Amino acid sequence: MLQLPESPHATPLISLDNAYELCRQVTAEYSKTFYLGTLLMSEEKRRAVWAIYVWCRRTDELVDGPHSAETTNATLDQWEGTLESVFAGHAIDDADVALIDTLERFPIDIQPFRDMIAGQRMDLYRSRYETFEELELYCYRVAGTVGLMTTPVMGVDTSRGTAPWDQAHPTVNPEAKAIALGIANQLTNILRDVGEDARRGRIYLPLEDLEQFKYSEKDLFNGVVDDRWQALMKFQIQRARQFFNEAELGVRLLSPDARFPVWSALMLYRGILDVIEKNQYDVFRKRAYVPNWRKFLYLPIAKLKSEVL
Repeated sequence: MLQLPESPHATPLISLDNAYELCRQVTAEYSKTFYLGTLLMSEEKRRAVWAIYVWCRRTDELVDGPHSAETTNATLDQWEGTLESVFAGHAIDDADVALIDTLERFPIDIQPFRDMIAGQRMDLYRSRYETFEELELYCYRVAGTVGLMTTPVMGVDTSRGTAPWDQAHPTVNPEAKAIALGIANQLTNILRDVGEDARRGRIYLPLEDLEQFKYSEKDLFNGVVDDRWQALMKFQIQRARQFFNEAELGVRLLSPDARFPVWSALMLYRGILDVIEKNQYDVFRKRAYVPNWRKFLYLPIAKLKSEVL
């Protein structure tokens, strides 16, 4: 569980450097793949991303953590009020010290943070999604928003698109592509965590897709891996890869010093889909993760893409 002081009166707020160090430690502990990508950023940018990550992590734990059974709409109302205080420059606890500094350094809007809280509200009362359109909204709120939060930190290269050979291509919206990357990551999480979610009574795969492949909820809860399941998973993986492909179009628009880490993070996360395939789509009994040696193999490829694409 993520441990942070809950009351500004219990202990004095820590220094800025210590607040960022706290955020670094939390990011390194809870998201090793993501953390590896942040180490490729400049110090200012990676510290900002750590601060954003910790806020997102704490928000997620309200409905997905050890004490989630105690969370109500009122809890999320209170959390949104805390968010408003942070954006007004008033730290409530130690982690807020780093986030407030990040907000002062980068032009980050509050709306994606509000949208993420709205996504957590969905988890309070929904454990099924009938259509992909419903699931896509959820994925935007809990993960696509992260792209909007971090794009101002990454920075956009405004010189892109001014060359004559770029004029023939349609204008690419970097924020839309950042959202696509967040959705791709969340879809990957959903596919990786099917078994874990099922044990909690949750199904994030659209029910219309289960019906299309004649695979029932009972099959899913029993962890049935057969031809129907494999076909269903192939369909879901193809959809996730389409979002990753869309996201790639936006990476080239980022500031030069942000392209390598974002390419790395994209490739590392997309690699989870390859592992799911290697495991014959058995996400019930085998945890899909990219081994460290393979992660490092991605880095030179990501570096090359960041320089030539």
